[in-house]
Amino acid sequence: MDGSILRKTAFAMPPTSPAFPPGPYRFVDRQYFIIKYRTDLEALRCVVPEPLEVIEPVVNYEFIRMPDSTGFGDYTESGQVIPVRYRGEAGSYTHQMFLNDHPPIAAGRELWGFPKKLAQPSLAVETDTLVGTLNYGSVRIATGTMGYKHRALDVIAETKGLGAPNFLLKVIPHVDGSPRICELVRYYLEDVTVKGAWTGPAALQLSPHALAPVAELPVLEVLSAKHVVADLTLGLGTVVHDYLG
Repeated sequence: MDGSILRKTAFAMPPTSPAFPPGPYRFVDRQYFIIKYRTDLEALRCVVPEPLEVIEPVVNYEFIRMPDSTGFGDYTESGQVIPVRYRGEAGSYTHQMFLNDHPPIAAGRELWGFPKKLAQPSLAVETDTLVGTLNYGSVRIATGTMGYKHRALDVIAETKGLGAPNFLLKVIPHVDGSPRICELVRYYLEDVTVKGAWTGPAALQLSPHALAPVAELPVLEVLSAKHVVADLTLGLGTVVHDYLG
């Protein structure tokens, strides 16, 4: 195949039938269930890469339901996001993410560097309770619950929060197994419209697992929780630090 044709057509693997289409990627009625909890400060510092700085011993455990997304379809994900600071600006670092759909796993890892793995998350309303779960194979490793829509939150504040910068560690190996790409990536959520946001009493349980170690950032105290529904576009990223360069 001619090199010029490859440059135009080979934007993802496999080049003859890419796992995902080109962006932009728009999400409609995306639901966030986020439980903010206090954890061990030293454990956090061990997993957050420099030059990011840990702000406080806090983790946001997230269950995200995406019923309508451009190119990716209908899927759910779950994982841990850590509040950080980069050059004085507050943002979030995605530590672990698990989801049940191959195209966003492939796109997330190849384009941005999302730490995504295949698992079985879910998010649903059970009578009066918002329930998020995460199974890795047959093993339950996370369960989050919140009273459904007990109190409304400020939509303007939640919109501003979703607009903050997000950071990822993108690692791609060379063909000989050595590091080929090792970069700190920053991206933003764009064109955000928050349709509703609520809070309520919440609980979170994490269980140890060898290949899905969410419990290594232990839950010492649940601080707050929220349920947010929004439309948004997932913006592409920029490299802010090259660890190999």
